[in-house]
Amino acid sequence: MIRFLIRRILLGILVLWLITMAVFGLFFVAPNNVARTMAGRQATPQTVELIRERLGLDQPVWKQYLDFIWKALHGNLGYDYYYQLPVTHIMAQALPITLSLALGASVIWLIIGVTNGVLSAVYPRSFIDRGLTAFALFFYSFPSFLLGLVLLYFIYYKLTLSGLRWFPPGGYAPLSQGPGQWALHMILPWLTLALVLAATYTRLTRSSMLDVLGEDYVRTARSKGLSERRVVLRHGLRSALTPVVTQFGIDLGQLIGGVVVTETVFSLPGLGKTVIDAITRQDLPVIVGIVIFASAAVVTANILVDVAYALLDPRVRLH
Repeated sequence: MIRFLIRRILLGILVLWLITMAVFGLFFVAPNNVARTMAGRQATPQTVELIRERLGLDQPVWKQYLDFIWKALHGNLGYDYYYQLPVTHIMAQALPITLSLALGASVIWLIIGVTNGVLSAVYPRSFIDRGLTAFALFFYSFPSFLLGLVLLYFIYYKLTLSGLRWFPPGGYAPLSQGPGQWALHMILPWLTLALVLAATYTRLTRSSMLDVLGEDYVRTARSKGLSERRVVLRHGLRSALTPVVTQFGIDLGQLIGGVVVTETVFSLPGLGKTVIDAITRQDLPVIVGIVIFASAAVVTANILVDVAYALLDPRVRLH
């Protein structure tokens, strides 16, 4: 297991190194005047020259890259000249919002998706199976931005007109204001993400469970007199979760990197909305910082998925 984990970590480090090379080349080598881009359109020549000196743009490219990597390894992702703040400070303000959205939605979509998938597999070609499949296909074809607007219209706007002010229109309430206010501001964004992604997990779980329930060891467990619930949950579900865990790691890594559409619809100033605002005003340091963080989140999520994969299926450790 240790050798398997070391191989996966080394592979993740290699991927991150290649990503940093691509980011450095895209943002610091390809542009004609990086200092001017970072300083903004209204910056004075003195400000541009100062940024050029601070970034070491007068140094050879290889030395610039080494300095870039060295600072990133020490948690220095640059300085944002638009807000006059370190990039890590801006990301630290946005990250709790994205984490709240990603983790809360992931719990909901896992519960809905896995439960529906198991029920569909246990009762194949039944009314339950067809109904849950239709449910999955309906939300699977729903764009997240449209679902968010629909939820805002019916659950916020219509209820508010009726005098039921249960949900806020958007924005974020930190946990310091109380768990209740925090959850009220997050429940509609959670549902927007969870209902769309739960459809994928319903189909994955159903397909995997149908394959597993037809295996010889499942039939053997049934012939020994084990209860159907134990056969399904202990013998079937554990083996069927392998593709679900893989998909979960990919989705969660991408969500932590920034949920652009949902954060924009609900005015949540998380990483997704922050990077969109940075692209609009050509705020290069923030873009670079969030791209690197998002890449690290995806790579880390995939390493954790590989570990979970090995725990669920010991045969994986041999490869």
